[in-house]
Amino acid sequence: MPTTTNIAHHLVADRQKTYWELSDRVWDSPELNYKEFKSSKLHEDALRREGFAVSTGIGGLPTAIMGEAGSGGPIIAILGEFDALPGLEQSAGSLTPNEDANLGAGHGCGHNLLGAASLLAAVAVKNYLSSSNVQGRVRYYGCPAEEGGSGKAYLVRSGAFGDVDAAITWHPASYCGIANPVSLACNEIVFEFKGRSAHAAVCPHLGRSALDAVELMNVGVNYLREHIPSRARIHYAITDTGGHAPNVVQANAAVRYVVRGSDTNELRDLVERVFKVAEGAAMMTETTVKWRIVTGEANLLGNETLENLMFRCLQEYGAPKFDEADQAFAKDIQKTFPSGSVEGTVKCLNLRTSRNSALITDLVAPRSTDPSVAGSTDIGNVSWVVPTVEFRSTTHAMGTPAHSWQIVSQGKMPAAHKGLSHAAVIMAATAMELLLNPALLQKAKDEHLNLRRESDYVDPLPLAAVAEI
Repeated sequence: MPTTTNIAHHLVADRQKTYWELSDRVWDSPELNYKEFKSSKLHEDALRREGFAVSTGIGGLPTAIMGEAGSGGPIIAILGEFDALPGLEQSAGSLTPNEDANLGAGHGCGHNLLGAASLLAAVAVKNYLSSSNVQGRVRYYGCPAEEGGSGKAYLVRSGAFGDVDAAITWHPASYCGIANPVSLACNEIVFEFKGRSAHAAVCPHLGRSALDAVELMNVGVNYLREHIPSRARIHYAITDTGGHAPNVVQANAAVRYVVRGSDTNELRDLVERVFKVAEGAAMMTETTVKWRIVTGEANLLGNETLENLMFRCLQEYGAPKFDEADQAFAKDIQKTFPSGSVEGTVKCLNLRTSRNSALITDLVAPRSTDPSVAGSTDIGNVSWVVPTVEFRSTTHAMGTPAHSWQIVSQGKMPAAHKGLSHAAVIMAATAMELLLNPALLQKAKDEHLNLRRESDYVDPLPLAAVAEI
């Protein structure tokens, strides 16, 4: 009798070239947070062609989409993304960075692959349901604005996952497996200072510099860094300098901060401390400050039942298969990486791998990686309202820096396509197992409920927060 990974393999192989093309078309038109109109429409059109019932604008987000297929039974959600990053425009397959001073967006986190593979997995599950007697539904969620927009956080707040029994997703990576379900809770906050303009030479005493306030705030936060928990992170970018004329005291200036903590409680305390620094900077410069929180991402809540199930599917199916041409290009692009990036990644993942292989096929077991290395993701918000599991499949060379031109360069290569298909198989097989085994799904839900009893969900999005659509 065929296993679910065998069934998923054949269902994915039958449709994979269509979704390689979808991934490439999204790569060709990279779009930023909440502006993914072309990418969202490509995913919507694909869902309609495959026979899904489609909803658009879910949660009040114009580029958020959902497709559902099947009937009765539990609902398994498969989550995809398609947003890009600013300033990473790059030629596919290039071994040198684009030196243009006015670079456009680029898929420096592989979300072109992420969305296409998730949709392909949902198609495989849909076709499995239609050809079997299994009751259940599969949903594909096309989620916008993961990169600094917290799209899923706003979807969670809208109740979009309220009736979902389990959620499955993945992310392109330089390894294959299930990493620690660890991420940092996160808020992104815009601080706007308002002062008074004046002639910087004739009457500087009449001016009150908003730019001075921004600079003093940044200095204060940099001193604060010494006195925050070791895993916490604070970053900023000045988004409005108040103009380009140095002989005018700047009346307006703005800075955008990202504050990260190990969980939502730690995050809340850190944000309050940053607010105090902003108020202090305003006092010192006799300016005023106002702020608004625009994103909120919770730390991940893991689910060992789902992680172990997905890893069993991975062990049965194996890692992606790469050929000599794939390895040769990966080795070439590794030569462009910062010193130590390959060794650092191997150490973080606890891999014992051959240096002759740039595209790694070792399998990373659940919770075996370094838990101290973490970013933030709006998957965290989903994980607190529904049992959630996230997978990694190899799509780029070991050691590739995150959010880099090197990831963009590798995003349309044959190795990336192979990783895309591999991820789709593992996600589809995991979903099928949950639909076939109600007791296992209930075990995952019971685990989730018990973890929620230990620590209830604190939404990091204030009620007043509004998505920057």
